[in-house]
Amino acid sequence: MTIDGAWIKTAATQAVFSALESAGYDAFFVGGCVRNALMGFPVDDLDIATNAQPHDIITSCENRGLKCVPTGIDHGTITVISDGIPHEITTYRRDVQGDGRHAIVEFSTQMQEDAARRDFTINALYADRYGKIYDPLGTGKDDLNQKRVTFIGSADERIREDYLRILRFFRFSAIYADQDQGFNPETLAIIANHLDGLDRLSKERIGAEMRKLLSAPDPTPAIAAMRSSGALMRVLEGTDDRSLALLVHLESECDAHPNWLRRLAILGVEDARECLRLSNDETQKLAVMHDAIGDMKPPHALGYHHGASLARDILLLRWASFEQMSDNAEWQAAAAGAEHVFPIKAQDLMPQYSGPALGQKLRTLETQWIDSEFRLTKKALLNGI
Repeated sequence: MTIDGAWIKTAATQAVFSALESAGYDAFFVGGCVRNALMGFPVDDLDIATNAQPHDIITSCENRGLKCVPTGIDHGTITVISDGIPHEITTYRRDVQGDGRHAIVEFSTQMQEDAARRDFTINALYADRYGKIYDPLGTGKDDLNQKRVTFIGSADERIREDYLRILRFFRFSAIYADQDQGFNPETLAIIANHLDGLDRLSKERIGAEMRKLLSAPDPTPAIAAMRSSGALMRVLEGTDDRSLALLVHLESECDAHPNWLRRLAILGVEDARECLRLSNDETQKLAVMHDAIGDMKPPHALGYHHGASLARDILLLRWASFEQMSDNAEWQAAAAGAEHVFPIKAQDLMPQYSGPALGQKLRTLETQWIDSEFRLTKKALLNGI
């Protein structure tokens, strides 16, 4: 089995392989780039595994004129920049000890040991510079073909090493698994036994995983499995996922791209800002979505007040919340509303109005104009004073 793609053949990436191999070291693509290439998904990050230790990586690559940045040198990772393209090169490692948050590792010279310390079999696939696939554990290719997300070795041990793997399991399942197969009850039971470990994770790490999970094409089955295992309420208190499936269906009908914040809004999380460490902008948008779902402003008014994108998010949430069908006329009206500009300026009302009375009159006229679906002209608005 081989993989192909411009990302493999680019001269910049081949130069990195040449730098390591010419010095006598291994060099293999590993993890996400291999997995995504085999699945036909876009390849974003280039990760390379090697038996060269960090200082050897730096020496080999700098001798070929490549820039090296010690981004994670204590853990064996050097970022090598070749023609502006970053390549994360990491020395083979084996786990010595884990505390549920961070693993203590030792460098290794064996691909087999490096593979055995990873989380899921589909992340333990390697490829050489020509795209030839290596599956040192012997199960990764089959699991990927069967669209299964399987822990390497003992799920209990893998989770004890890093409790974030609970969330990664659901995230990877949402993206890479055939969710019609359902979830292994034994795996969910093991996860349920380790829920206390989620309390030891930082909110930032939880937030990063949940953003990725909710950005999956259809996170509904994975979120439901999280709920049944108890993990969902552990990280997102007050969650109600009953309307999520309908929201995803409506998104598909309207060709709306997956939006994790929109999906978070339908879950009705009580304190998402704290649970996921949302930014101020994310918190504000989430609040607008929640408030606008039930205020029943017409679509053209939503577009005018919030812009096309957020207005359409609100429509999707409203339809899903009230179990309504999508409405193309409303969809178009929300976008059209964003294009309008209120024709009255403050100076148009002066000196007849000033101070607070001026502001109040502007708001009154703007409301009349919006209620007319933007049909009232400037002249008609001013003549009505």
